[in-house]
Amino acid sequence: MKTTARSIPLTPLALAATLLAAFLVLFAPLSASAHDALVASSPVADSTVETLPSEITLTFSEKLITGEGATEVAVTDAAGASVANGPATVDGAIVTQPLVAEAAAGAYHVVWKIVSSDGHPTSGEFSFTVTTSTLTAATAQPTDEPTGTATQTPDAVATPVSETPDSSGDAVGFWVLGIVGALVVAAVAILVLSRRGNRQATGSDDLSGR
Repeated sequence: MKTTARSIPLTPLALAATLLAAFLVLFAPLSASAHDALVASSPVADSTVETLPSEITLTFSEKLITGEGATEVAVTDAAGASVANGPATVDGAIVTQPLVAEAAAGAYHVVWKIVSSDGHPTSGEFSFTVTTSTLTAATAQPTDEPTGTATQTPDAVATPVSETPDSSGDAVGFWVLGIVGALVVAAVAILVLSRRGNRQATGSDDLSGR
């Protein structure tokens, strides 16, 4: 009596393969998104506020890992200058970054870096806009006064110093030229008179010989 092997239906195998593939597809993005994410910020990303707030707060999905260099927040104005006032602090899942008291109006850029609760570093960035400047005119006055004083001082000192040596040098030159000229004229006069004396002496000798 022969026994025949019973074939397994293909439908259950195909169903199992489909379920396995679906599990892998769903599990992959879940494992990739396990890092803590930024869920809220103040100011809100791409928002507009009247003046620069005293601090920026970032709220993440899980409690962050703290430590030296683990959390960093950079806030810069439209010119690229930092407006942060000291280091950021971490309280659970909330990061607080103090800002300066006075700042100009314009666009501001925030770049943050944290270490997630799973130990992996992550970072991000966003911007917001300030409409009203809080800068005061008093900060610009000390820089203007020294500038005006510095420009007047060299002009008053340079004028009398440059004139004295030039006039004395010209006077000495004139005296030297005058003396040299007088000596030349005297030498020419002596030479002419000596030649005339020789000629007269020669003529008198000729007359006496005749």
